[in-house]
Amino acid sequence: MEILIQIVLGLAQGVFEWLPISSEGIVALISSFLDGGFNPIDIALFLHLGTLLAAIIYFRKDWKEVVLMRNKQLLRFLMIATIISLAIGFPLYKFVENMAIGAGLLLLTGLGLLATAYFHKTKKENLIKAKYLPQVVGILQGFSVIPGFSRSGSTIFGLSLAGYTPKEILKTSYMLSVPVGITANAYLFLKSPNLITGAWISLIISFIVGITTLHFLIKIFQKINFFKFALIFAILCFLGFILSIVFL
Repeated sequence: MEILIQIVLGLAQGVFEWLPISSEGIVALISSFLDGGFNPIDIALFLHLGTLLAAIIYFRKDWKEVVLMRNKQLLRFLMIATIISLAIGFPLYKFVENMAIGAGLLLLTGLGLLATAYFHKTKKENLIKAKYLPQVVGILQGFSVIPGFSRSGSTIFGLSLAGYTPKEILKTSYMLSVPVGITANAYLFLKSPNLITGAWISLIISFIVGITTLHFLIKIFQKINFFKFALIFAILCFLGFILSIVFL
C-alpha cells in the first residue's frame, strides 16, 4: 500500500507540475487523503525535485547559456524573480504548512488563466514594462507555496503581460521552477531528512513522468493556439473549484 501511494503521488506531480493547475495542491490533497505518512505540503514540495531535474535536462541548452553567462538577460530575470519568490514564499510556507487551503485559490488561478486567454485573443501585450516583469513574476511565484495557487498558472499569467511569445512564456515559466525548487528542498532536507529515504520511489516516478509529459506538452502546444491552451485550463480550474466546494 505504501508503494502504491508513492506511485500515485509521483504520477500526480509528474503530470500536473507543467499544467496551470496547482500540482502542490493536488499532491498535498492526495497525500492527506491516502495518509502517506508525511506532511502533505512537505511531500508536495519535495517531489518538485523530480520535475525540476526534468526541466534542467529538457532545457539543458538554455541552462548552459545561463550558467556560462551567455544569456545575461535570462540570468538576471531568474535571479531577481527567485529572490523575490523566496522572500515571499518562505514566510507563507511557515504559515500554511499545517493548513488545508485550495478551493478559493483554484478559482483565483482560473480567473488569471481566463485573463491570460483574453490578452492573447485580443493581442493586448506589453501591459507591464520588461524591467518590472521579474518582480511581478517573482511575487506571483512566491504565492504558489499556498496549496491551490498554481505556480505554472500564475507565472504564465504574469509573463503574458509583457508581450512574450507563447514559446518563451512556457520555457521561462518552467525554468523558473528550478532555482526556487532547489532552495526549498535544501530547507526541507534540513527539516525532514527522512523524506529522501522515505519517498524516493515517488521522486523517481515524478522525474520519469515529468520529463515525458513536458516533452508531450511542448509538442501539443506547438499545434494549438495559446488562447485555447489558457482557456481550457481556466475551465479546468473552475471545475476543480466547483468539485472542491461540493465534495470537500
